[in-house]
Parts: sequence; C-alpha cells; structure tokens
Amino acid sequence: MDTDPAACIKNVKRLVVKVGTAVVTRHDGRLAVGRLGALCEQLKELNSQGYEVVLVTSGAVGLGRQRLRYRKLVNSSLADLQNPQVELDGKACAAVGQNSLMALYDTLFSQLDVTSSQHLVTDSDFRNDSFREQLSETVKSLLALKVIPVFNENDAVSTRRAPYEDSSGIFWDNDSLAGLLAMEVKADLLVLLSDVEGLYSGPPSDPNSKLIHTYIKEKHQAEITFGDKSRLGRGGMTAKVDAAVCAASSGIPVVITSGYATDNIIKLLQGKPVGTLFHKDAHLWTSVNEVDAREMAVAARECSRRLQAMSSEDRRKLLLDVADALEANESLIMAENEADVAAAKADGYEKALISRLALKPGKIAALAKSIRVLADMEEPIGHIVKRTDLADGLILEKTSCPLCVLLIVFESRPDAFVQIASLAIRTGNGLLLKGGKEARQSNAILHKIITSAIPDSVGDKLIGLVASREDIPDLLKLDDVIDLVIPRGSNSLFSQINNSTKIPVLGHADRVCHVYVDKSANPDMAKKIVRDAKIDYPAACNTMETLLLHQDLSNNDLLKELLAELRREGVTLYGGPRASSLLNLPRAQSLHCEYSSLACTVEFVDDVGAAIDHIHQHGSSHTDCIVTEDREVAEMFLHRVDSAAVFHNASTRFCDGARFGLGAEVGVSTSRVHARGPVGVEGLLTTRWILRGSGQVVDGDKGVTYSHKDLPLQTQI
Repeated sequence: MDTDPAACIKNVKRLVVKVGTAVVTRHDGRLAVGRLGALCEQLKELNSQGYEVVLVTSGAVGLGRQRLRYRKLVNSSLADLQNPQVELDGKACAAVGQNSLMALYDTLFSQLDVTSSQHLVTDSDFRNDSFREQLSETVKSLLALKVIPVFNENDAVSTRRAPYEDSSGIFWDNDSLAGLLAMEVKADLLVLLSDVEGLYSGPPSDPNSKLIHTYIKEKHQAEITFGDKSRLGRGGMTAKVDAAVCAASSGIPVVITSGYATDNIIKLLQGKPVGTLFHKDAHLWTSVNEVDAREMAVAARECSRRLQAMSSEDRRKLLLDVADALEANESLIMAENEADVAAAKADGYEKALISRLALKPGKIAALAKSIRVLADMEEPIGHIVKRTDLADGLILEKTSCPLCVLLIVFESRPDAFVQIASLAIRTGNGLLLKGGKEARQSNAILHKIITSAIPDSVGDKLIGLVASREDIPDLLKLDDVIDLVIPRGSNSLFSQINNSTKIPVLGHADRVCHVYVDKSANPDMAKKIVRDAKIDYPAACNTMETLLLHQDLSNNDLLKELLAELRREGVTLYGGPRASSLLNLPRAQSLHCEYSSLACTVEFVDDVGAAIDHIHQHGSSHTDCIVTEDREVAEMFLHRVDSAAVFHNASTRFCDGARFGLGAEVGVSTSRVHARGPVGVEGLLTTRWILRGSGQVVDGDKGVTYSHKDLPLQTQI
C-alpha cells in the first residue's frame, strides 16, 4: 500500500495546531515575531477557507524568563552582580510570559481581522468530567463563530513540582495537551510544529540522519536516537513523538513538521508531503522489515555486477524466460490492470491518464514480442568500439559497459515497466522503478512475474520496486550509488526530479510536437499524417500538439479538409494569434501547450523559415515534422530544426524505440548530453578503457615509443 498523505489526510475540517517554544522564541529568548506573524497568516488563511483551527502555544515560560532576567539585571546592585545568579522560578516566569505572549497573539490576529480567545488550563482541570464536557461545548461554539481558541498550560498555578521535571498526570506538557485537546474536540488532524522538518532517524545535525516520512512504531521505535530536549521548553522531539503516537492510536492523524517554514500547514492540507506522518494504519502500508533506499540501490548494484558476469547466451535466455512468463500470466496481469483502471475511473482521473494506464488487448503479446526482438539483438556489453596499438606490446581497447544502477520514475503506463525492465536486463543494469500509484496493482504483478524469472545466481533484487513516493527524495541523494535517473511523465515530474538531485537526469520536460504543412504538401498525404499524428494515441509524448500551416493555405480547400477531419475525430481546435482571427477559433492559452488529449493548437506562418523559428521558440525539441513535396524546403527543415527527431512526410508517432528498431525504450530524451531521442540499449551504456600490456612502465616516457595505430575491431565477451 502506497503511503500518501493526500489520501490519509482527507476531509479535514477541524485541526489542532501546536507551536513549540523553539518556534515561538529566538535563541536569545525573545519572541520570534516574524515566525509568529507567518503562523498567524497561515491560520487566518485556513480560517477564511472554512477550516476550524485550535491553537496550542508554548513559549510563555521562556519569554517570561527573558523578561525577568532583564528586570532583575536592571534592579541589581554591583554587589548583586558579583554573586552567583539564582535560577528564576518557573511559575513566575510563566505568569509574566503568558501576558506578553497572549498580547502579541491578540495584536497579530486583530491585524488580520481574526478573533482569538485565550484558554489557560491545568492538568487538574481535566480530572473533572463536567469541565471536559463544558470545554468541548465552549470550543465548539467558538469555532462556529470562526474564533481561533488559543490554549496553553497554566504553569503559573500548576500543581506540578516543577514544569520542567514533573511528567505525571493526564497531560504533562503542551505537546500532550495538544494531543488531549485533539481527542476532546474530535479533531480531524493534529499538527505539531517544531524547529526541524520532522522526525529524523537520529539527531538532525548528524549528516547520516534521514527524515522519516511515515512513522511506523514497530519499525522506528527501537531505531531512533533522540537528540537534546528543547532549548527552552520542557518537551523536545521525544515529547512530540509520545503525543503523536497517543493521538494517532486514537484515530487522529498527526504530522510533525517545521514551524520555521511559512506555509507548511497549507501545503500539508493541499496533500503535499510535509514532515513526518503518524497514522493508526501506518503499519499496514509497508513491511516493517522493508529495506531503506540505500540498501535497495546497493543490492541492485551487486545484482547488476553478477548479471554482467553471466555469458551473453545466459542473458539472452533470461530475457526469453521473461517473455514466456508474461504470456503465461497474461490473464492475471490483465485482471490486476482492470482493477487499476476501475479504481482510476472511480477516483475521477482524467481520460488521458486512464488511456495510458489501460493495457489493451494484445498488449502483452506485443510486449513479449519486443522482448524477444531485444534478446536476439547483437550483444551490447563488451562491444569493442575502438582498438589502438599504443606502443610495442600495449593494446588499448574502448569497450561498452553498463551504467550500473538506473532509477526510473514513471506515471500511469504499466507497459513502460516491462520495456524498462527488459532493457535493463539486456544492458546488464540494476534497476529501481517507481510507478504511479494509479498503476499500483499492475506494477506489483509485473514486478513479481519478471523477478521470478531472474535466476538466484543474479538475485531478484536486480529490479527493485520502490513502494512509496516518500522514498524518492532519499534515492535522489544517492549519487554515489545510482548512475542515471529517467523520469517518464509530466513536465512537473521531470522538473521536480531534475531540480532535486546531483545524479544525471535523462528525459524531456515538455512534449510539444509540431506538424508543419507546407504550401506544396500533397493534400491526401497531409490529411493522413495530421490525422495520425493527433488521433493515433493522443496521450503519447510524440503526438502532434501544434499544427502549423503555410499562410497560402488560409483560403485553400486543404485547410478546410484538415480541420474538418480533426473535428470529425473529436479534436478541439484552438488558434494562435493569426489562426484564431482568420478561422474564428478560441484563442490558445499559449503557443507552448501540451494537451495530451484530443485537442491541438492551429497557427499560420509565413514560410518554412517562420515555421522553424516558431518551433524553436515554442517547441520542446522533441519531435517535429514537415509535410511538403518541395525537397529543398524539406532539407532546410530537416537540417535547421534543432529537435531530437525531425521527420519529412512521416507522422510524429514514428518517434518510438520499438518503431526505430531499438527493441524497446526507456523514454525519449531531449537532452544534448549522453543520449537523444528514443533511448534504447545504447542509451543505457557507457564505455571504459582496457589496456593490455606485458610489464611496461612509463618512467618519464624514456623508453616508450608511441605508435597510436588503429587496429581492427574484435568483440570480446
């Protein structure tokens, strides 16, 4: 089961927010007015959106101590200053600090046109059932009036021996008070704001510590090492975890996150992964014994090295076994895929995504066929690219070799899983795959079937299925283990990954493909190509998104036939500045628009030069096509359009690894480094140098005569 805070924190109406002392105050004990102001602005925004917010605040004791120390200093004589300073009474600090703290909250909320109320409570209050009942009713009434109740433990009159030491009673600090209030008022969510991003596996200052995205008591309780308690408050992370575990066990989701960020609460309610989530069902989402990101990547690397050590024939047989296993389990695969499609429809996913998700009849047979084609291709590993006689008895070889470990993050398409896995096996690479949650069941069964065909001598950890998107940030940090990341999906997916890692990223951010119909185009050919480029698979990355037309076609029958053909197929047409005016089309929001559906932009250009300029300005360097009978115009287009694939009189849909004869593809790259266009076997390989000698040494090149003579190639596997 995929851990998804967006799914876990649904239908939140009422939330309790607890802000810690380290957030409320600065290191010198003074109020952190900027952070408090940002917090109040977030709460005001939530209040205006209809959320019911209860705030539990710390900071009174720390603030009071700072003020009393200053007052004591002002009133001290020289003799007093020479004596050791006595620690101030915590209750006195609380009494002084509470007044200042609440005055500030009142001022900040008033400036934001929000009404707040103050509630000081003690542990003994909650021993009275009538008090608890009245408290709930009062809070309910205030929330109905859009008032934000602000709670704090009344340390000034608390019966505890000392507010920093006594942890007895129904609650023992403001973290546990927040948890108790969340249960009393039946909150839908509890947010505990800290001075760090969330719960870490060790002290946050330790570079080896990792942020825990979802807390699983059975897994993390014995593993976590806590740092020091709060510098000013009595809690710290231990208190927050105790309060979070208690509230989560009662059915209230809890998130520990940073109060230093200005929008973490809003991000959380928008479903974005923020902080550490505590949930009563967290233990069901993942195995307690699940390996972490580094272990998974290292295991894939070790299996990759064992795969490379196999003979070429054994690697070929492994691929054939995978193809056979897929065909033998076709009914099982289709059943799991149908369940994914049904769930996606029920959840209201877009038609384009559902189209990519569904495995159509005959797809498994086609995938098995492509794997067999891949198996019968020339052995890619150990291929000698260049042989050189450096000097007498020194033979240098440049040979192909695997990259080693690939991380592929893809959305929707389970057929991509099969293509990527088969390419990884063929090229000797280890593989980590993270598919979209909408294809969870399809990917799980495909992973099981494919890895069951891998022999024990290699190990089924050659292909790792990443369980949760929360693991991706940790994987993206492993630039010492993972060699290449390939995102397959939306623009936002590519951009997010590309901006989050030092590992090389291969792929394309946008996929705005053009078909330019020149004035000399054959009408029947133009209609066929335009129709196919848009209709064949509208959700594909190589579908036509913009139709460019030579201006001489503006009053031509071909134009009418082209637009009529597209409309008959249900395509919604939008116009650029010229086309929207001439053809009375709705104006396109942008000339760089990726629809991934039955829609496209139409625009007129002066000539082929203008078409090329338009593509360079508004395209994505993916695939662009010209339809023309003028060979000189065609050659100009083919040589000047700077895209990964450029076609003459052929549909953009041909830009595909299988159609190019690559066997399969891991994606299409618009990068200019390493690989470009459909990425097949060659794109997953690199080279290394092998030098064969007989005892030679450099010794300042005194006795070496270099020949640098090219030698005939001979493959050694």
